[in-house]
Amino acid sequence: MVQTFLNVLGIPEKCYLNKTLFKKLFQENADLDITDKKALKDDIDKIRWLYTLKPSTVNIEPFKDAEREYDEVAILQIDLTNATRMKRISSFVHKAIPYPIIIIFTHGDDIALSVADKRINQADKTKWVVEEGWLTEWFNPSKPNKVQQQFMAGLSLKNLSFVNFYAFYTDVKNLVISLNAAEQTGSYNVTKGSDAQSRIEKLRELEKLEQEKSELQNKLKKEKQMGRQVDLTTHIKKIADQINGLKQEL
Repeated sequence: MVQTFLNVLGIPEKCYLNKTLFKKLFQENADLDITDKKALKDDIDKIRWLYTLKPSTVNIEPFKDAEREYDEVAILQIDLTNATRMKRISSFVHKAIPYPIIIIFTHGDDIALSVADKRINQADKTKWVVEEGWLTEWFNPSKPNKVQQQFMAGLSLKNLSFVNFYAFYTDVKNLVISLNAAEQTGSYNVTKGSDAQSRIEKLRELEKLEQEKSELQNKLKKEKQMGRQVDLTTHIKKIADQINGLKQEL
């Protein structure tokens, strides 16, 4: 199924690498805790470096300023046997590879994308700091809904910025954010530069409120006192109203 998605991207053959990355690389280059190590060992089947996009393979210029250095972009494919710790896996893979990467996770017939901006560590310019990361929901690229079709069409190489690799990567990140917003609203509207930060803040607030709502609903199920049940129900309703308001703003 992932090949269907790769075909949509339209990446030139000269960018194709298809190199296996062994788990040892991440054991040696990422600061893994016990759960990370278990996820690496038990949840990942294969990791492949699919493509390298660089000035010699695509007509995109490198980008460098005091904070960022985007000389190229790599596309990795990670085949999962268990998807429950995908977010954790995404985090340590981004940390282990010191330049911008797009991760394509696969699990059965479904895929999910992961992106994360990186900047130079000002205290040690040989190191990178991984900024906020974004993951899409799982979807089947061979059977996409309308929103997912629009998302994939936007990711076609010809539709992304060729100004420089930072602009290119920002376009990809904004499409991921757009898909995540559409999961909440049901309507796909591409995130533009000036709107990106506001949309990011709303999505993060939604994530926080959804978590709070879920925790309160679990408490309500266990609560025996009528008065406390009423308080929890009122609080849940208030949060639900906030969630609906934020979705309308997205």
